[in-house]
Amino acid sequence: MRADDLPGTAGSGAPSPPPGLVVVAHFDEGPGYGISRPRGSDSWLFVWTTDGQGRLRQGGSEARAGAGDLVVLAPGVPHSYGIEPGARNWRFWWAHCQARPSWTPWLRPYDTGDGLYRVGPVPAALHDRVGTVWRRMSADARWTGGEEPAGGDGIVVAQGAVARELALCALEEAVLLATASARATAPPAGLDDRVRRAQARMAADPGAPHTVRSLAEELALSSSRFAHLFTEQVGQAPMRALRETRLHHAARLLEATDLPVERVARASGFASAFHFSRVFRARYGTPPGAYRDGMRSVITDPKGT
Repeated sequence: MRADDLPGTAGSGAPSPPPGLVVVAHFDEGPGYGISRPRGSDSWLFVWTTDGQGRLRQGGSEARAGAGDLVVLAPGVPHSYGIEPGARNWRFWWAHCQARPSWTPWLRPYDTGDGLYRVGPVPAALHDRVGTVWRRMSADARWTGGEEPAGGDGIVVAQGAVARELALCALEEAVLLATASARATAPPAGLDDRVRRAQARMAADPGAPHTVRSLAEELALSSSRFAHLFTEQVGQAPMRALRETRLHHAARLLEATDLPVERVARASGFASAFHFSRVFRARYGTPPGAYRDGMRSVITDPKGT
């Protein structure tokens, strides 16, 4: 696919780039700009804001983005984004690609649910450096093996294996700089102790057959009262939060053990390996086995040699 085949700006229902591509661009948009993908994207979307204000939604999660914020959307979840209402502009870099499994531990502290990660704000002293990396990513995506490619703000589709790898290496640097320097959002100070206890119960035994009713009974609450309280304070329903906890637990098992995928699924509370593989891929952008292989390759050969 060529950049000319992609829309300059996306509108409601616009498709995402096909999976497997590395696409990067810089946009400077005014009031009225927005995109909606009711079925989500087939690839990960990375958005680095340089000026103005944007707003991104994924499933039941939402993030506002200003200068120095990196927002990442995992594939397979309905999402929408656009300029923040009332803002004069939104200037940002974006990239569609398949995320490397090694990036997952960096992003995990910034998980807000439903596959939305808000990393930021990145310290102002690093904004220029991160911006330089994005500009290099755009230039590297143009690499053809000849002269040093020129930079630019237009949509670029990396053509060829070398151009894709160079662009991914630049994006990896941008993600690492952002996640290593930003501060993850702290839990709300006023979080109800009963909600904390429910979260701790999920984290302590994610493989248990938890239900709204069983968790509510442990807290001496009715199911409806517990569900309302949890959703109000955490921003997502208890069973959605439980699924995120189970997926995080499964990722840790894949990273640290040789358990078969079927056993990882059962140990993490999933009724079937098929269902587990489907939701894991939607969450992390790669099947469980490939995720493990990717993590092992990073550990054994961190330089990719």
